[in-house]
Amino acid sequence: MPMDEFDGGVGHSFGLELDGIVIKQIQEVSGLKMEMDTIEYKSNTPDGKYIVRKLPGRRKAGEVTLTRALNSDTSFEKWLTQAEQGKMTEARKGGAIVVYDFEGTAVKRYAMTGVWAKSLEVGTLKAGDTSVLTEKLTLTFDEMTPPEGA
Repeated sequence: MPMDEFDGGVGHSFGLELDGIVIKQIQEVSGLKMEMDTIEYKSNTPDGKYIVRKLPGRRKAGEVTLTRALNSDTSFEKWLTQAEQGKMTEARKGGAIVVYDFEGTAVKRYAMTGVWAKSLEVGTLKAGDTSVLTEKLTLTFDEMTPPEGA
């Protein structure tokens, strides 16, 4: 069932798609942002007044951070190692952050090009702590395209 235009999105279910592989165990996504440069255009109006206009420029590359519970999956480490070793042909991927509704149907897809793993951080290791240990993967991308729905 498609999402009603008046229903708000609920950020409880989302995942990462990379070259056809779906990872749904993501706990948090931060830094999901599309941004562009701003160009200042200085000119005079027909009556001689000096004005400054701002125009949209090129899209900016960006970064997004994903957090998930630490598990035995080593795909993030392997991906980061590819970039560290300069194997950028293998490290750069096409991907998307996908938001799902309550029924598991994709409702928004934030597509990214030229995605590669920049850093991987394991949560704080503390003796006696009972919280879930997490890992944070920071991705950098060349371009993010606006969602057109799923």
